Amino acid sequence: MTSSIAWEWYRSFLAVLREGSLSRAARALDLTQPTVGRHVAALEAGTGQTLFIRTQAGLVPTEAAQALRPLAEAMDSTAAALERTARSQGDGIRGVVRVTASEVVGLEVLPALLTTLREAHPGLVVELVISNQVQDLLRREADIAIRMTQPRQEALIARRVGVVEVGLHAHARYLARHGTPQSLDELKDERHTLIGYDNDVPYVRELARRFPMLARDRFQLRADNDMAQLALIRAGAGIGLCQVALARRDPSLQRVLPDALTIPLETWITMHEDLRHSPRCRVVFDVLVEGLAQHIGVAAESSS
Repeated sequence: MTSSIAWEWYRSFLAVLREGSLSRAARALDLTQPTVGRHVAALEAGTGQTLFIRTQAGLVPTEAAQALRPLAEAMDSTAAALERTARSQGDGIRGVVRVTASEVVGLEVLPALLTTLREAHPGLVVELVISNQVQDLLRREADIAIRMTQPRQEALIARRVGVVEVGLHAHARYLARHGTPQSLDELKDERHTLIGYDNDVPYVRELARRFPMLARDRFQLRADNDMAQLALIRAGAGIGLCQVALARRDPSLQRVLPDALTIPLETWITMHEDLRHSPRCRVVFDVLVEGLAQHIGVAAESSS
């Protein structure tokens, strides 16, 4: 294996892995298709491995390609972090901060906070990653993360904001038509429509273990996207899970069976300890802690 493998070869290789073809990878990288093809061929020659099998359906990665993928992704994350840091030098609160949050928090809570943040610090550029997948802060896939579970990695600064309470909610129109259930057993009644998840992932299985009425086969309306579920609740389509703090904003959203079902989610703001002395990351971190605490309705707790 040659020792002079260029980073751009790995970058093109990773784009082909993600996009599934040379043409789509070229568009994603703003390169020409022949250039991406040359990069992949050069990487194959440099590693002595066949990385893709050409089929009518596109390029299929080999085992060698899959083995290289996590390393290429780590290089990609590091390169992005280096670029953010390089663009963020200078006096004052300025530069790029990459923040990741879940669908509901990212779309329902953060826009107002980021608006205030940008008005106070116009030199800041915020990259918002909306995903329920946990981004790896140690690999610098993001600078700051809002998580609903306590982080376990030691190299992170973590601040516990409080507990987000999740409960069953329905629109007033739905309850006027179908009545308000008085027990979890009443949710079995055919007149009620439950909104929930489609794929039987571990979280859904744990939910069903704790609350059998919320097993996947009980849901008449299914979506794995949390915002889709929230939209269905707001439309009066049925009863579903929603953050209590979020529902408080809309008087038409009413909580159902609060004494029978409540799901507490610890909320943490985390960032890599290497960013502790970064002015831009520190100010974003502090704004998120204060803003999420106000959303929950508690005073932010001390740093861990």
